[in-house]
Amino acid sequence: MKPSNTFFAPLLGGYYLFYFALVGVYVIFMPKVLLSLGYTPVEVGIIYAAAPFMRFLLPFVFRHYLALTSKVYGLSLLFTFVGTLLFLATVQNFWIYLTANLFFGAAMGISLPYVETIALALLSKNRYGRVRLWGSLGFMGIALWLGKMLTAPLDALYYLSAMAFATLLFGIALIKYDTLSRTSPQEDKHFSLSKYWAFWVSVFLMQVGFGGFYNFFTIYETAHGVSLEMTSWMWSFGVICEIVMLYFQAPLLQRNLLYILQFATLLTALRWLMLYLFADSVILTFASQSLHAVSFALYHTASITYVFSLYTQKKLAQQFYLGIAFGLGGSVGAILSGKLYGEHLFLIEAGITLIAFLVLWLHEKRKMELE
Repeated sequence: MKPSNTFFAPLLGGYYLFYFALVGVYVIFMPKVLLSLGYTPVEVGIIYAAAPFMRFLLPFVFRHYLALTSKVYGLSLLFTFVGTLLFLATVQNFWIYLTANLFFGAAMGISLPYVETIALALLSKNRYGRVRLWGSLGFMGIALWLGKMLTAPLDALYYLSAMAFATLLFGIALIKYDTLSRTSPQEDKHFSLSKYWAFWVSVFLMQVGFGGFYNFFTIYETAHGVSLEMTSWMWSFGVICEIVMLYFQAPLLQRNLLYILQFATLLTALRWLMLYLFADSVILTFASQSLHAVSFALYHTASITYVFSLYTQKKLAQQFYLGIAFGLGGSVGAILSGKLYGEHLFLIEAGITLIAFLVLWLHEKRKMELE
């Protein structure tokens, strides 16, 4: 008997809420915790390259040796929680803490592709966006809450464990809704990146282009005379625009997904160009932040939906998307932006994103030839 879908959306929304709240604690607050414990900026950079690196490696392991079953997914949720407990025990030692981050990154990299695949299979495009926005609310909510309430740095680790435990509870409840056909490692061996190589290069470059924004937007704006408080509002405004897009994006997703991806990529190049040209203009920087609705929310939903339609090995495809884009692209983008930081950072990021658009256009032409 198939399970009733009555509670699927609330459970999925809860998973997204706590998963991305977990990400928020890890990304926004833990770097400051490490600095307060005596870590150098270089050591923090190495620590934060670990999890994305594992996310990139994982799909290759699953392609040849493992299948993303409900049991593996359940273990990933448990190991994510265990990973946060290991942080409490190891944070005082760089090398052991780095090992714990590799373990944590591997666990985190498994559960989201599994859940995204179930969500795309069971929800309409309209419902998906309205449930997925709970992740944005979780990320923004934990940022605002801990921004005011966090006093002792190590308390962030307790919040991290609490968010991981809540993610575990909601995530486990989603297993019964997995009705997709199983694929074996032998079947997944036939998964081809080379067939649509231009698409994968494009999503990689798109996230490389985000490196300067994620790692240096606050530093860049304050260096141009914008107050830290105003910069914080700019961050929040971008997330609010993201939430609005997730709620209303369904009609757009009925159109050609490749055209949407091309439009979003080109608009993102314009966004970085605006930051380069008008970094000291509060109004125009807010305008550039409004484009986060397209360059993140719409782009991400269109991408995972497009990948879902391209491959029969749907869970593996989602793993590769997150691994290549946010794993490899995020790691390279972070390192490259650190090397390039300066007055021309966002001009270079705009150029990288424009190349991503051109490669995506090439993918469209090649796909037409293949069909």
